[in-house]
Amino acid sequence: MTTSVHSRFFLPPLFTGRLARWLAVALAALALCGPARAQPLDPADAQGVRAAVEGQLQALANDDAPAAFSFAAPSVQQAVGTPAEFMAMVHASYPAIYRPASTAFLMPEAHHGQVIQRVQLMDSSGSGWLALYSLQRQQDRSWRITGCSLIPNRARMT
Repeated sequence: MTTSVHSRFFLPPLFTGRLARWLAVALAALALCGPARAQPLDPADAQGVRAAVEGQLQALANDDAPAAFSFAAPSVQQAVGTPAEFMAMVHASYPAIYRPASTAFLMPEAHHGQVIQRVQLMDSSGSGWLALYSLQRQQDRSWRITGCSLIPNRARMT
């Protein structure tokens, strides 16, 4: 009986799904606990970064798909397609950022050429989350969101 090379390295879908979730958590933990190279942004940049994330959260709360989509970086817009598809993606994959019961913004920081905005959220069911937004400055000097990771946050929010 012959075994192909491919069958020896096949990973079952359940395992790859768990592996992907584990890798996402590990990467987020690295972003949280990474080396002390994080640098605070100057006040104007910090305000612009926060405004972009707040603007998108407000647009999501208002079910304004075009406005929410406008805060995404061009690469994200291209990958997602349309404002309606963006809103569907948020509902399916990021329910905690759709109409959170409360938000607490931490200071944004520059990490390895990216800007990270951490936001503590409480969803409508009372569960705590930490949203890690990555942002990029655009040619017009505005800030756009390039990604978001959500991590369950067991820390107490007040």
